[in-house]
Amino acid sequence: MSKPEVTQAMIQAYDEYTHLTLDRRGFMQKLTALAGSGAAAAAIMPMLAANQANAAMVEETDARLDVSDVTYPGASGEMKGYLAIPKDAADRLPAVIVIHENRGLNPHIRDVARRMALEGFVALAPDFLSPNGGTPANEDEARNMFQSLDMAGATANGEATRAFLAGHEKTNGKVGAIGFCWGGGMVNRMAVASAELGAGVAYYGSQAPADQVPSIQAPLMLHYAGLDERINAGIDAYKAALDANGKTYELHMYEGVNHAFNNDTSSARYDKAAADLAWSRTVEFLKKNLA
Repeated sequence: MSKPEVTQAMIQAYDEYTHLTLDRRGFMQKLTALAGSGAAAAAIMPMLAANQANAAMVEETDARLDVSDVTYPGASGEMKGYLAIPKDAADRLPAVIVIHENRGLNPHIRDVARRMALEGFVALAPDFLSPNGGTPANEDEARNMFQSLDMAGATANGEATRAFLAGHEKTNGKVGAIGFCWGGGMVNRMAVASAELGAGVAYYGSQAPADQVPSIQAPLMLHYAGLDERINAGIDAYKAALDANGKTYELHMYEGVNHAFNNDTSSARYDKAAADLAWSRTVEFLKKNLA
């Protein structure tokens, strides 16, 4: 049997399901219509969704790292997170907050934190669902939790995470943030809220409102996917505000790729060439600004 074809319309329907108002039943009905049958839709669904069973790029048992689940003070309660630290570092290291998508702190984001640690950073992936009990195993349940999450409280917890890392014995006190999808939007929110953030990297994240841009102090790197119409609709206003206020930023557009192109657990949306290029740019940017 040949591999089913995933079309752009199917990817857009999945984006509507994961980020907007389409529920699972409505999505499967739309996918079935696009695929031509329920059997074809059932075969395509795993290609669109993130598969956490996919192999990690950096194993949790990698001998070069110390990894642990941690708790630390949030803005108004305890935060949970996943900490990855390079072993045997001679000096204190810059730190990076790794912010998850709207599925919470899952194995993929833990893997990204380990990748960041191997680049020479103390990497902490917070669980922004901590105030609601933490990330559940069911991703649909996690998505629903994000819809009611207090965003002002989440932003305050981002700043509390920055403060925790700034004072950690293994860091040099300089803290940046990298985020994906929901996390990319959180990076922009943190840049507005925190004068102490050292650098921010937002992958296909919603932009900060133009009237809040004057508060941004951190240099930003903004990665966008050329086919991501929903997120890209806000680029022009954001760019105009950043330019008008003399902010330091880089904006990179990756043509022909989809939202979540960095997520290697989603075979239909992952684009290795774009992901590798964005990652190399990200690491160089963070090293330059957090040294």
